[in-house]
Amino acid sequence: MQAVLGKVRKAVKQYDMIKSGDRIAVGVSGGKDSLVLLAALKRLSMFYPESFTVCGITVDPCFDGKKCDFSVIEDYCRETGIQYVVERTEIWNIVFGERKESNPCSLCSRMRKGALYNTAQRLGCNKVALGHHLDDAAATFYMNLVNSGTLWCFSPVSEIVEKGITLIRPLILTDERNIIHAAKTELLPVVKSGCPMDGHTVRADTEKFLSVLDKEYRGIKQKTVSAMQKAHLCGW
Repeated sequence: MQAVLGKVRKAVKQYDMIKSGDRIAVGVSGGKDSLVLLAALKRLSMFYPESFTVCGITVDPCFDGKKCDFSVIEDYCRETGIQYVVERTEIWNIVFGERKESNPCSLCSRMRKGALYNTAQRLGCNKVALGHHLDDAAATFYMNLVNSGTLWCFSPVSEIVEKGITLIRPLILTDERNIIHAAKTELLPVVKSGCPMDGHTVRADTEKFLSVLDKEYRGIKQKTVSAMQKAHLCGW
């Protein structure tokens, strides 16, 4: 976790992500990335010069019409003093049941983000933190390049103007290997995704492509992120 904390602090400072008085909602999917982010920000709040508070929000799409069990995360948050809210939704029913989307990921993602922002507003949060890391940034860059011919990636910091919320990504300088190690050593309560599309998306295919590329060109992900920073692409 120390390695992760160092990278998180660097990203927070470099992109001016956190200011005194911020109340930050971490979008907790239940996966390793969001849980490591939640743990890291909670720990950072204990010594960072700018005083801020952290809470966790899980948006449950209720896959197959059933509530997902996040009780292990609830227990963890209770033990570590983190406010945690599970927002149950009808997203699965709308995307897969009513609309029967053949390409459901885009709509599902938009609806989950909308529910996350609304819940964050209700809890009095002015910022939302997402668990995208360095490997995600590289994958997003190549996914857009290969599939749509555009040079684009999500930004480290962006404004959701209509909601009055700032979106931050404190893990963007952290590689996935450190996150995996931190999740294991901290014994974080990872909850497996119930999404029927998990592992069968364009993003998953791009990640496999990058893994193969990395064997031939070591450090390709870090070099890609460094190139985006040098070009100031999308706020990098």
